Amino acid sequence: MSSLQGKVTLVTGAGSGIGKSSAQLLAAKGAKVVLIGRRKAVLDEVVDSIREQGGEAWSCPTHIENKREVEALIRWVHDEVGPVDILVNNAGSASKTLNARWIEEEEWQQVQDVNLKAVFLLTQAVLPDMLAKKQGTIITVSSLAALRPNLLGGAAYGAAKAGVRNFMTYLHNTFRNDGIRATCILPGEVNTPIMDNRANPPSQEIRDNMVQPDDVAEAVLLCAGLPQRTVIEELIVAPTRLRDISGDLELSRWKGAPDGLSAEYQ
Repeated sequence: MSSLQGKVTLVTGAGSGIGKSSAQLLAAKGAKVVLIGRRKAVLDEVVDSIREQGGEAWSCPTHIENKREVEALIRWVHDEVGPVDILVNNAGSASKTLNARWIEEEEWQQVQDVNLKAVFLLTQAVLPDMLAKKQGTIITVSSLAALRPNLLGGAAYGAAKAGVRNFMTYLHNTFRNDGIRATCILPGEVNTPIMDNRANPPSQEIRDNMVQPDDVAEAVLLCAGLPQRTVIEELIVAPTRLRDISGDLELSRWKGAPDGLSAEYQ
């Protein structure tokens, strides 16, 4: 029997990309998966695909950067499915303006809210039940941008992903002896819809050589499925091939700059 059999699992950003693949894979291994996102119709499609394969899944649209909605979500999951055993923080958002020189405060804050604040709120909400059981797993999908920040992901995204990596290390150091496993996964470029927002959206050929959502989902499964006595503290998942991003970086430098300024400096 799978070690994930019957485990109540929350996956954020579960409507597409890494979250969708992770939810499907975890459900296939017997987990009871609750899919979190903003678009109910998209989440329900994934739920239907899981149930068609014999898995157990539910959807609950939530603005995870809103404390009241997060608290309501966890109460609903507790009452309808059970106390949360595994939390997969996957939802992410990047800014359209990538250069710290041009980005507006509101856009900066929106990226911090989704990538960092939401992880804190969800973690805080599930910790009481996990601590009561002396067992729980919190997996957060950060990014290599936390270690190697540049204009490709942008200033706000890199800062948020570094913050969430720090928070996972804090959880590990603070609660490991209480049975809480905290893991941070740091993928390199992943072929997800977020690539469409790049200053220079990559071609299909380039995307085919990136890490794929299923690859990161396998890493999530590994971290979640290991025996309780073992934790993977941090895991980097990167493309084998290193591509030339110099042209992308230059385009990213000027995306969102005031009209006419990029031409002035070229």
